[in-house]
Amino acid sequence: MSHDHDHTHEHGHSHAPSVSAANERVVLTGFALTAGFMLVEVVGGVLSGSLALIADAGHMLTDAAALLLAWVGFRIGRRASDARRTFGYMRFEVLAGLVNAVTLFALVIWIVWEAIQRLRSPGEVLAGPMLAVAVVGLLVNCLVFWILHRGDQSHVNIKGATVHVLGDLLGSVAAIIAALVIHFTGWMPIDPILSVLVCLLILRSAWALLRSAFDILMEAVPPDIDIAVLQDHVRDTVPGVAAIDHVHVWSITSGKVLATLELTLSEDAQPAQVVPAVKRALAERFAIGHATVEVVHMPQAQCALEQQRSGDAHHDDHDHHDTHDHPHDTPHGSGAVR
Repeated sequence: MSHDHDHTHEHGHSHAPSVSAANERVVLTGFALTAGFMLVEVVGGVLSGSLALIADAGHMLTDAAALLLAWVGFRIGRRASDARRTFGYMRFEVLAGLVNAVTLFALVIWIVWEAIQRLRSPGEVLAGPMLAVAVVGLLVNCLVFWILHRGDQSHVNIKGATVHVLGDLLGSVAAIIAALVIHFTGWMPIDPILSVLVCLLILRSAWALLRSAFDILMEAVPPDIDIAVLQDHVRDTVPGVAAIDHVHVWSITSGKVLATLELTLSEDAQPAQVVPAVKRALAERFAIGHATVEVVHMPQAQCALEQQRSGDAHHDDHDHHDTHDHPHDTPHGSGAVR
């Protein structure tokens, strides 16, 4: 079988994301403010006895981690690839996100355990210091949101960090409500109750981060891409494509999607024209910035990777194809070595 390989890229052969100094400053400033006040909330929570403040500090930890990962992604994304790491260090961001998610789950377990203990035996919470820290936290979150909103909202990391900060605003509001209830009614259980509600926000962020990191590490198809839709789109919009097979789509890191596929062309089609058109279609419709397209004259019956999807079924199919490799006049049971 002969193959025509075409590995030219309309966008060039750089795998690094587009990075601007303005985006770096935005996320670094947001991280400094968020991480700094997170420490203030921890101290304020310990001194005032407020579990809600500590829980809100935990949610600010998710914000700080998201901003730090965005900044690290910018910095590491500029590193050149080498012979061993042909895509550079992009996946470092995913590994850090996985560690962050596991840490957040551990934090949630501790907060929920502590909340149960405080519901059984409520302790005294100093409403004044708690309210002061919570109000300042709300103002800091508003400031960070404003700073991030000035950045490039089309960038996946900045957009994700902005969503995190919006969630943390709710955590600050919960801490303020708890402080006001304690101040006016003296009902201490409101503090652990609202701390558990804040934990739900942390769990939501942690689960999304864990699932995203796991899917990327498992090289799953991004959730917004359907392989069947992609195949139909390429066949319908690119003249000269007779068939598209063995499509693999995955992410190197968040927002950096790659694809490999095989094309069978119609008789009068020119690979030099069809291949760039396919790449443009993938980039414009599915935001796939790096596609490796192979033109085949005789499509393979089975992709080596796809053979691993269902062990015995494909093993039987493999035996079936082996039988057809022999001349049809070979007698069955002749003892021929296959």
